[in-house]
Amino acid sequence: MEDSVYQEYNETNTSIPIMCCRFIYTPIAYSVSGVFVWCALVLTCFQIFQHLRYYSVPEKQLWIVRILFIVPVYGLCSWLGLLFPYASVYFDAIRSCYEAFVIYNFVRLCIAYVGGESAILAEINGKSIPRSCWAGTCCFPRMTYSIRFLRFCMQSTLQFCFVKPVVAIVIIVLEALGLYNEGNWDPQYGYIYCTLIYNVSVSLALYGLVLFYTATQPLLSKYHPVLKFLCIKSVIFLSFWQGVLLAVLHWVGLIATAEEAAAYQNFLITLEMLAAAILLWFAFPYRLYQDLRKDGQGRGIPMQNISSHFRDTLNPHDVVNDAIHNFSRVYQQYAIQGDLSEQDKDNSSDEKRSQDGNVPSSSSTCSNKSGMSFSLSRKKKSEDQNYERVILLVESDEDEIL
Repeated sequence: MEDSVYQEYNETNTSIPIMCCRFIYTPIAYSVSGVFVWCALVLTCFQIFQHLRYYSVPEKQLWIVRILFIVPVYGLCSWLGLLFPYASVYFDAIRSCYEAFVIYNFVRLCIAYVGGESAILAEINGKSIPRSCWAGTCCFPRMTYSIRFLRFCMQSTLQFCFVKPVVAIVIIVLEALGLYNEGNWDPQYGYIYCTLIYNVSVSLALYGLVLFYTATQPLLSKYHPVLKFLCIKSVIFLSFWQGVLLAVLHWVGLIATAEEAAAYQNFLITLEMLAAAILLWFAFPYRLYQDLRKDGQGRGIPMQNISSHFRDTLNPHDVVNDAIHNFSRVYQQYAIQGDLSEQDKDNSSDEKRSQDGNVPSSSSTCSNKSGMSFSLSRKKKSEDQNYERVILLVESDEDEIL
């Protein structure tokens, strides 16, 4: 199969020097990349299966399983793009669309770790945003964390989930019309424009992710966020800049053709996926949830439940719902009410205790006058005293969050 692909590709691309293709389009390259990809697939698929088998905390494991799927998607698309170079642009489109999905799921996982958006706001609301060159806040005026800050972080990651698929579709159409010409920076072709749009979108998503991580780092400390953050950042963003570097090498003449640069990109990603699979194994261990899901005899759940959990991870309705609410005028209501719905049981027990005269209950209120305003009170236990105090989490008009 490798020989036929190699022969077909060179017959349709006579301008490619055979010496340049001697390694990257040889059975040795195909075999090496295949071994790395399938080792990564076996390791990651076993990890995914174990998470679905011990699906004890679905509000967290849903996002974890989706993140882990980046290894099969990246690995297979890159390997197939190497085997069938004339269709590499289509496999790259699939790979790129999923990377946007992973960024969104990582942010949602971090929110789930700390108990929801209202829990984040209860801790950071009103605190000054620290100046940091690493986080890009060194030039900010004196600002404080607020619901608008959290909304910006969500919007910056969600926009990438929708911009990237649109760009991918445009690339496929331009490629079919012969107007894309990957690696060619000539303004008469679409490559330069698609690359610029993608670069702006992915940079904004990365910036929102860094801001969110900086704000929630103290809350996420017990979940080892550094390894998780580096895994996502390295797989997605370093692979992007790796592709840009290869395109520049082609532009300066060190790589013969754009097709060869794309082939090297695919080959390098197949090798990197094994390292990514190993890092993700330690970043998202399934053993944390294993004992929580076993029955009285120490067994896991039935196979039919595993398939049901797998279908849940494939349902993208949460992405659509989040996009609608995060870009709507009633984001504040959505953020608060969404978290309260997950805490109904705790709130009911708090109210029962308050009726006994022990502690004040946590509550959420909303009113609608000339503008829409919402407030949420949340109990926060003092570390130094034996009583609980009620703090005001959010109270603002709708115009203030636009």
